[in-house]
Amino acid sequence: MILAFLAGVTAANATPHFVRGITKRPFPTPFGPSPVVNFVAGWAMYVLAALLAVWADMPAHPVAAGIAVAVGVLLMGLFHAVVGAFGRGADEF
Repeated sequence: MILAFLAGVTAANATPHFVRGITKRPFPTPFGPSPVVNFVAGWAMYVLAALLAVWADMPAHPVAAGIAVAVGVLLMGLFHAVVGAFGRGADEF
């Protein structure tokens, strides 16, 4: 369930980076705010989220795994909505 939770967190965190990258808008990452860096970071996080979901063996416990993923997405979404990346909102870039 921990891997399923981390898959949800990672996928949710990938989304703003991927979207900002493909729309050519800056967004903070540890490697800089450029759109190309964000696109690559978002893509890599989606790949990692998929791998975590596979490693979690989600079909063995689909309900618990689904709840774990949903909680991970919820918490990361709230983080981005309330705190923002590096404590700053996306519109500040």
